[in-house]
Amino acid sequence: MPLRPDIRSVVVIGSGPIVIGQACEFDYSGTQACRVLRAEGIRVILVNSNPATIMTDPDMADATYVEPITTEVLAAVIAKERPDALLPTLGGQTALNAAMGLVEAGVLERYDVELIGASAGAINAGEDRDEFKSVVERCGAEVARSIIARTMVECHEAVESLGGYPVVVRPSFTMGGLGSGIAFDEEDLTRICGQGLAASRTTEVLLEESILGWKEYELELMRDKADNVVVVCSIENVDPVGVHTGDSITVAPALTLTDREMQRLRDIGIAVIREVGVDTGGCNIQFAVDPVTGRIIVIEMNPRVSRSSALASKATGFPIAKIAARLAVGYTLDEIPNDITGSTPASFEPTLDYVVVKVPRFAFEKFRSADPTLTTTMKSVGEAMAIGRSFTEALQKAMRSIDKKGAVLHWDGPRPDAAATAALLESIRMPSERRLVDLQQAVRGGATVERLHEATGIDPWFLDQMVLLQEVAEEVAGAPALSAQVLARAKRHGFSDRQVGDLRGIGEDTVREIRHAYGLRPVYKTVDTCAAEFAARTPYHYSSYDMETEVAPREREAVIILGSGPNRIGQGIEFDYSCVHAALALAERYETVMVNCNPETVSTDYDVSDRLYFEPLTFEDVMEVYEAESAAGPVAGMIVQLGGQTPLSLAARLTAAGVPVLGTSPEAINAAEDRQAFGVVLESAGLPAPAHGTARSDEQAVAVAGRIGFPVLVRPSYVLGGRGMEIVYDADGLTDYLRRAGAQPAGAYADGPLLIDRFLDDAVEIDVDALYDGSELFLGGVMEHIEEAGIHSGDSACVLPPMSLSDAEIARIRRSTRAIADGVGVRGLINIQFALMSDTLYVIEANPRASRTVPFVSKATGVQLAKAAALLMAGQSIASLRAAGLLPQEDAAVTDPYDPIAVKEAVLPFRRFRTPTGRIVDTVLGPEMRSTGEVMGYDVDFPRAFAKSQAGAYGGLPGEGTLFVSVADRDKRAVILPVARLAELGFTILATTGTAQVLRRNGIPATGVRKVSEGRGAHGEQTIVELIESGAIDMVVNTPRGQGARADGYSIRAATTSAERPIITTVQELQAAVQALEAQLRGPFGVRSLQEHDAERVSRLRRAVEGAATQRARA
Repeated sequence: MPLRPDIRSVVVIGSGPIVIGQACEFDYSGTQACRVLRAEGIRVILVNSNPATIMTDPDMADATYVEPITTEVLAAVIAKERPDALLPTLGGQTALNAAMGLVEAGVLERYDVELIGASAGAINAGEDRDEFKSVVERCGAEVARSIIARTMVECHEAVESLGGYPVVVRPSFTMGGLGSGIAFDEEDLTRICGQGLAASRTTEVLLEESILGWKEYELELMRDKADNVVVVCSIENVDPVGVHTGDSITVAPALTLTDREMQRLRDIGIAVIREVGVDTGGCNIQFAVDPVTGRIIVIEMNPRVSRSSALASKATGFPIAKIAARLAVGYTLDEIPNDITGSTPASFEPTLDYVVVKVPRFAFEKFRSADPTLTTTMKSVGEAMAIGRSFTEALQKAMRSIDKKGAVLHWDGPRPDAAATAALLESIRMPSERRLVDLQQAVRGGATVERLHEATGIDPWFLDQMVLLQEVAEEVAGAPALSAQVLARAKRHGFSDRQVGDLRGIGEDTVREIRHAYGLRPVYKTVDTCAAEFAARTPYHYSSYDMETEVAPREREAVIILGSGPNRIGQGIEFDYSCVHAALALAERYETVMVNCNPETVSTDYDVSDRLYFEPLTFEDVMEVYEAESAAGPVAGMIVQLGGQTPLSLAARLTAAGVPVLGTSPEAINAAEDRQAFGVVLESAGLPAPAHGTARSDEQAVAVAGRIGFPVLVRPSYVLGGRGMEIVYDADGLTDYLRRAGAQPAGAYADGPLLIDRFLDDAVEIDVDALYDGSELFLGGVMEHIEEAGIHSGDSACVLPPMSLSDAEIARIRRSTRAIADGVGVRGLINIQFALMSDTLYVIEANPRASRTVPFVSKATGVQLAKAAALLMAGQSIASLRAAGLLPQEDAAVTDPYDPIAVKEAVLPFRRFRTPTGRIVDTVLGPEMRSTGEVMGYDVDFPRAFAKSQAGAYGGLPGEGTLFVSVADRDKRAVILPVARLAELGFTILATTGTAQVLRRNGIPATGVRKVSEGRGAHGEQTIVELIESGAIDMVVNTPRGQGARADGYSIRAATTSAERPIITTVQELQAAVQALEAQLRGPFGVRSLQEHDAERVSRLRRAVEGAATQRARA
């Protein structure tokens, strides 16, 4: 069936902010869908609150609403736009839940909007645990024996019916396994079911018999209206059941199934997708197979594009989201051409002649008290993927793609003895981030496949591959000489030059010289969807030490762009945004070549750049790509400043190896990162910085802090996302910091000296993004942080244009920015953080690269900074970009009083991280970044914009109810006015004794409540934590007292986060919240698209220019 003529406009719902379990794979799928639908001539209306995505670029949709994804806002957009259909299957669980909310509220029926991609019935059948159980049974397949429970009493009864512990707990309508877990006893059950019932949209959990230790598989399927079904990809988890698939190392295609078992999974999968009724899109089905009996159980299905869909798309070259969007508007699989071959339809199932391995990346170092055990609740923040001709090659490439100390297999130090091996075997019983490295060390110590299988439940085939890697390592280490044959075998099994050098006791560079002398270089194969049965038209490459290369020669000059690697806290989707913009901006003049290893991103979509290399971002792998491309045709240079710290850290070595780095030079990058060199830049520009010093030993650190005076900000060199950064208030705190830093894998001084700065308490922090071409500066945006200095800029809410800075202060910021950009030697983007205190503008730090805020500034101002930066790096000037209309005549130094206000709010993942006893980790923010994503509130004034940002990030602020206040002594005076206003608005005020006394003396009715440390009262009065847990408190204001989590404060914050109530931890945020609540009381949110805001900005500018011309004519 061709395109449906009755669908002329479609609302696409995005997935909102990046959170654990729902990351930038939905930016990738949503972007693909928007592009395809527009190519079909359909008007696309996008709703997504996340400014960091490519998807929310004004070029991607006809109307882009960067608004909270709530029923109220979606109903307002539908009422205004009157679309024909709504597509909810490309925005993860957020979009599905939002669509179900609209169905239940009757909005779609009221405005005659059709749900496409999946019907409400199909969504319910896939998501509702009871409904899905009966679907699977109708298909003649099995689910684990299970019982639905809606109360704690029912949960305890269910365990008895299932035959006792352990039991698996799964809530309905959640993603990333939120609220799920395995209960081994009554205490576990109470804790996990309490969290699960709270996390579920329908307050129900499924308790099922334990299938721990079974093998886990996934199938990615697609079905069309004509009942054609294709199995796109099979995926196997290396870890057995018990670890969330997002946290397990996974392999595609499945490697340990017999043909008969694989056929049985296919038959069940196809029957289930038909029975559920997904008839215009993709779905993901998870299975468990008992390794002893072969019994197959269907675990669950997602009736939408999922995290695994992105992996399956990148693994096979089959663009699932793009095809799902076409199916939703009427096409069938046999009518859709395969982009990669151009000669086969989408109804041909992909065939793989290579192995794909995905490895997750974790961030436990950001949440020090969190339990690092991996369970059915997803905890990883990103992932890397690698492609090889064998499992061992793909695995080793994927592990070095993770870009984290201690993440690769190693043969350092003496071989573990019997006692150490026994300890390793014990440690790998519990799944953790280090499990595979510890397993490899146990193999080194002589552990057998049988003992490893008994400890981990991992399939013996994978364990045998680990033994094979040990054999290759022993051959490399023991060979009399590093012959071409020995080296070639190591390279075919994925060993890096560095690993080979470590085994031989020689340097990485020496191994490279020997390898090149032997003529040993990787060749680049093509991902072609058909195992070379048909010719591939799309250059999507991976490296292998094989026979012939498939890199085609070219005549155009190329620019190689290095991506940012796996998502992590501090280096996420915002950097991918800048890389994609560079590829789009340079495509007219150059052949664009992308190098990246993250399967979730838009940059690794095969049609974003002219050539894509799915490779690790290490010096060895990047150099080989550069040399392969240099052999194919001329290379103008490489861009390293847009992908964050990962590519930036390669800049100096690449330059030394003769690679031309475009834009800001490695020397200039170093001038900003090196504290002494940067100090010289500031001094020559006459700009003040907080008192600071550097230390290369603990003794020096103590001496520097003593000279500067406490409080001090301590951090390692060359970090992103404030890793290892802390505010230290006294000498004891410094000793504690140094002890913890010294215990890290490489110690406190591995990457250079510790940087120690005087901490500016009570300063206003300011973030600036600017462009510089060597002579002219373009000020992109000046953002004012809502919280005071001391909270990492990635975690702080910020507002643009700034709320409290005068034009004179902005002019001073512009002059300082220009002086720094000039002194450092920037060509392209620079981000500077300033602190304004007592009328002195201090420079905190400068980053001569793309920053986290570039997408936010671009959306808020309508100026695409990353595209402009790429063109500047390629040699254009700001003047030429203005002449071409790519930059406006005026920059952010000229304020427009009618400009809308944009507020960026961070989204924090604390609910995912609990201590071993089940308590949430402390939610106090500091200089180390912990947020995974962000939302943008955009409206005509600050109160409305801030209210939208809170609705987008946390579901909004309560308009009434009970407020609990407990603040540090230094904040008591400042909270009086905002709390008084909340009392006027009708809130009931509860407070701890000290705070209640201050409030009552100021005429605010406040009731004292008991602290945790005071315990229950004589008449059974509950403590504040018990009140919060019982749901009696609607909002909490709690400012921490100095450094460290004091017991009461931590308990209050943890209970509030568990109860999913808004928590405010700074006075500035409280003041903003009061303004936002007042705005909410004035009526529902108004909605406007970015395109409308931009058109209005242009029209205001035109009127101003015409007015000025008229005045000049009169004069």
